[in-house]
Amino acid sequence: MPTLEKSTIAYTFAGETGAKDMQAISPSGTDLSAAGRRAVDWAAPRKQVLKGRAAVKFNPELIIKSFNTWAFKREQPGNPERLVPMVEAAARDGRPLEFVLYWGKGPRSAIAAPDLACLDYLGQLAERVRQAYGPGALIRLICTDTHASLNGHPAEAVDAYFGAIDAAARARGFATIRLSDVVAFGREVGVDKAEEEPSGEILASLIACAAKWYRGEGSTEQGALDYHRMNMIEKRAVAAAFPGAVFVTFNGSEFRDLFPATMPIFYMYSLRRGVGVKPWFMDADFASARREEAGSKEAAHREVGAADARPAAQPVA
Repeated sequence: MPTLEKSTIAYTFAGETGAKDMQAISPSGTDLSAAGRRAVDWAAPRKQVLKGRAAVKFNPELIIKSFNTWAFKREQPGNPERLVPMVEAAARDGRPLEFVLYWGKGPRSAIAAPDLACLDYLGQLAERVRQAYGPGALIRLICTDTHASLNGHPAEAVDAYFGAIDAAARARGFATIRLSDVVAFGREVGVDKAEEEPSGEILASLIACAAKWYRGEGSTEQGALDYHRMNMIEKRAVAAAFPGAVFVTFNGSEFRDLFPATMPIFYMYSLRRGVGVKPWFMDADFASARREEAGSKEAAHREVGAADARPAAQPVA
């Protein structure tokens, strides 16, 4: 079986007959039709190699503390022992610290305020990393077209939504890729087998989720089982494609079995501290209403602060 070699320049397959570029495996990008999607650029974000990086010293613990804070996390990370070696490897190569996360598809086919608020929140995390670590952070969204198809969303709606997410993500310096492309890569390297069966607790949770969002063929129970089987394959493909990354999820650790076993898992809020609902499941005006509310409170606090800072009136002579 070919092995996956990683460098700051590219990911390649290494086999007895020579290397195969990952960019040739499958396409992805803003034009999300099957024939026109842009070629996957797995390597470009890793080309930001610092000059003279050997002389630069970074403290892995401080880099981890920059994002591993209750301002972002909803609970302690999974596989925390993998964080320090991962940060050390990134620092040695002078490359950004990489975070990958699933981005799903809900009832909406258009991008809306909750999506933008979530992207901005991810941008805040990236900025915190950049302040502690010069090369910064690479945020990579894995758009879950496979899940959207299972849930019965029309291909046109999926393309429209993920196309808009792709554009908004890239405008913030993030990278995107389709989950189907990652799965295709996993198939190439032989990690396309679903081996685990769901526990009763996991299956019950997935059935409850399917009752809300599953619109595919068959029963919600079958939809939940199909979803679990897909995740068992997908989590191995993600781990193989991005072995040096942190896997971010807006879910809690009760769904740990659905995430890559070998990657650090960062359990994160979605829009701000205290909010765990995924943005693609929110109504279009959810975040805008909360932003207006927050803005009004902030303005009131500023006014109170300004009043407190004014000098006291002087007595008339």
